[in-house]
Amino acid sequence: MTFHLQALGLACERDWRLLFEGLDLDLRPGDMLQVSGPNGSGKTSLLRVLAGLMQPTAGQLLLDGAPLAERRQALAELLLWIGHSAGIKDLLTAEENLAWLCALHRPVSATAIGQALAAMGLRGFEDVPCHTLSAGQQRRVALARLYLDGSPLWILDEPFTALDKHGVAQLEAHLAAHCQQGGAVVLTTHHSLALRPSGYRELNLGQWAA
Repeated sequence: MTFHLQALGLACERDWRLLFEGLDLDLRPGDMLQVSGPNGSGKTSLLRVLAGLMQPTAGQLLLDGAPLAERRQALAELLLWIGHSAGIKDLLTAEENLAWLCALHRPVSATAIGQALAAMGLRGFEDVPCHTLSAGQQRRVALARLYLDGSPLWILDEPFTALDKHGVAQLEAHLAAHCQQGGAVVLTTHHSLALRPSGYRELNLGQWAA
């Protein structure tokens, strides 16, 4: 699926403080954009703006040349958002969490969920309530959606949080493969990526500070 997400002159304010302004960017299939910058520079806020979850203070977003206000349903069909929090329910099992999360977007089979959990190293934990899992395992449950959702645009806030060395390497490879297959990734991370697809670039918000 082809798409063009474009930001023009974005500015973002939080708690009466202007975080960044005059920000332009283009995102197309094959791109990986790593958003970096010091704490408080607006990394999460920018991701939320790009995902349509909050409004910029100034500037606009265009999807395929049209204002995002006219293309919100199209963006929703393109997008998989995973925030800094794992976003899973403690009392549900890993399988139940994924079934619930996918049902909100693209329902999947129990077999597919089992395969996704296995891919994330969680075979045997399908029926375990998530409150009994470690922080790293809970993060893996959330990231298993990357094996279930066919959305081409992934926006991920600190996806490597709580992952061990093997988990980091596995996720890097999966993100790079997604871009190489025509998807796109926007992510925040303090981690230096070892695998960078040809469409990789970095956006340092410190350079756009107001």
